[in-house]
Amino acid sequence: MSPVTAGVLQLLALIAALALAYRPLGDHMAKVYSSEKHYRAEKWIYKAIGANPSAEMRWPAYLRAVLAFSAVSVLFLYLMQRVQGSLPGSLGFSSIDPDQAFNTAASFVANTNWQSYYGEQAMGHVVQTGGLAVQNFVSAAVGMAVAVALVRGFARSRTGELGNFWSDLVRGTVRILLPISVIGAIVLVACGAIQNFSGIHEVGQFLGGTQQWNGGAVASQEVIKELGTNGGGYFNANSAHPFENPTPFSNLFEIFLILLIPFALTRTFGRMVGNLRQGYAILATMGIIWIAFTALMMWTEFAHHGPAFDVTGGAMEGKETRFGVGGSSIFAVATTLTSTGAVNSFHSSYTGLGGGIAMLGMQLGEIAPGGVGSGLYGMLIMAIIAVFIAGLMVGRTPEYLGKKIGTRQIKLAACYILITPALVLGFTAAAMALDTPANSMTNSGAHGFSEILYAYTSGANNNGSAFAGLNADTQWFNSTIGIAMLLGRFLPMVFVLALAGSLAEQKPVPETAGTLRTDKPLYAGLLVGTILIITGLTYFPALALGPLAEGLAS
Repeated sequence: MSPVTAGVLQLLALIAALALAYRPLGDHMAKVYSSEKHYRAEKWIYKAIGANPSAEMRWPAYLRAVLAFSAVSVLFLYLMQRVQGSLPGSLGFSSIDPDQAFNTAASFVANTNWQSYYGEQAMGHVVQTGGLAVQNFVSAAVGMAVAVALVRGFARSRTGELGNFWSDLVRGTVRILLPISVIGAIVLVACGAIQNFSGIHEVGQFLGGTQQWNGGAVASQEVIKELGTNGGGYFNANSAHPFENPTPFSNLFEIFLILLIPFALTRTFGRMVGNLRQGYAILATMGIIWIAFTALMMWTEFAHHGPAFDVTGGAMEGKETRFGVGGSSIFAVATTLTSTGAVNSFHSSYTGLGGGIAMLGMQLGEIAPGGVGSGLYGMLIMAIIAVFIAGLMVGRTPEYLGKKIGTRQIKLAACYILITPALVLGFTAAAMALDTPANSMTNSGAHGFSEILYAYTSGANNNGSAFAGLNADTQWFNSTIGIAMLLGRFLPMVFVLALAGSLAEQKPVPETAGTLRTDKPLYAGLLVGTILIITGLTYFPALALGPLAEGLAS
C-alpha cells in the first residue's frame, strides 16, 4: 500500500469514527447543560466551594466567576511549581524559576499548554498530576461553560440570565470530561502508553553512557491533553514520544479525541437552540475548512520530489516513521485547527507551505472545529459577522436565530476578532525590533521570522504548539508569551459573555420571507468565505514575510 493511500484511508476512518460519535455525544452534552438535577458528588463539590448551583447569573456575574476561578488557578499552579523542590514525588527536581513558573501557570490555565521546559527533566509527579493534569480538565470545562453561556444567549429571550458558571464547570468536568477520559486512558494503556509513578531509571548504553527515563501517569494525562484540546506533553517530545503515543492506532485515536468534543458541540448547539439544522450548518462550515486544510497539508508533504522524498514517500524529515507523512499531516492540522498544540512531528521541519498551513490554521481563530468550547463560540462570532455582511448586501437589519444583530452586537463581535491579531502582530513586531529576542532564533531569514510569528500566534490563540527552532526559555519570551496567552484567552471571553447577555435580553424577531436562512448551504459558503477573507486580510502581510516567502523560494 502506498503512503498516500494509507494516509487517505486513515482520514476516512477518522471521519467515520467522528460521525458515529457525533449524535450521541452531542445529545448527551445538551442534556448535561440543560438538566436541573445535581449528582451527589457534584453537591459535595458545590458545598466545598460554597457555591449555589441553582442561582442564575447575568453576564457580569458569570464573567467575574470565570475570572476569579482562573486567577486562583494561576496562583495555585504558580505556587505549586515554586515549591516543587519541597514536595514529595518531585523526583529530585528543583523548584521552577519565577518567569517559567508564571509562563507555565498562565499556559495551562489558559488552555494553551505552551511549554518552554523539558517535562521529563523539570516536573515531578505531584506537579504533573496534581497541577498540570487538573488544569487540563478545568480549563477545558471553562471553555465549554462560556460556549454554553453564549448558546443560552441565543436560546433565551427577555432575560439577561445565562445559567450558573459553577454548575456548568462542575458538570462539564464530572459528566463529560472525566468519563471519556477514563475510557480513553484504558485504550491508551492497551496500546502501550505507560501509567505509573516510577522514579528515574538508567537504561541501555548511548554513545558510551546511559540514558535516563522517568515514568509517570502518562496515559491519564495524555487522554485529557487531547480530549480537552490542551496539548502539554508529559515528555518534551510530546505525542511523538512512544510512551505517550506508541502506535499508529494510538495516533489515530488521539486525533479522534482532539476533534471529538469540538465537532459534537455543534449538535449540542442545535439541540439547545431548538433547531438541529443550525447546528448542521456550523458543522458543515467547520468540516469544509478542516478537510480542505488536511488535504492541502497532505499534498504539500507528499508532493515534493527528489531521491530522498521518493524513497521515503514524502517529506519525512522531522516525522516519526511509525506515523508516516499521512498520520503526521492529519495530526498537525487537527492540532493547529483546534487549540490543542500537541505535536507528533517537528513542525519546523515541514515544508515551507506546510508550516504556513499549520500557522494559518491557528490564525483562523481555531474555529474549525476549534478548541473545546472556544471553537464553538469563535465560530458563532464569525456567524454573526457573516450575517451582518449579508444584511449590508440586501439592505435589511441582520438577524441570527431570531435575534437582531445591531450596533452593540457588532461592536462586541468586532472587538472579539481584533484582539488576538493585535496581540500576535504587536508582540511579533516588538520581538523582531529588539536585539535580545532575535538572538533566540536558531534560523535566519524567512524561517527565523516564522519561528517568532508562530510562537506568538500559538500563544495568543491558546494553541501551545511551536516551531521549536526558537529558544523560548528566556525572560522575554516567558513573560510576553505568558501575557499573550492570558489576554488571548480571557479578553475574548469578556466580549463573548457581554454579547450573550445582550442577546438573551432581546425579544425574538419573527421569521419573514426576507429573513436570511442561516441553515442553508448558501450561508455555510458565505461563512467560509467570511472567515478566510477576514483572516487573509489580517495576516497575509506577515505570512508573506515568513512561510509564503520560504515556500515559494524552495
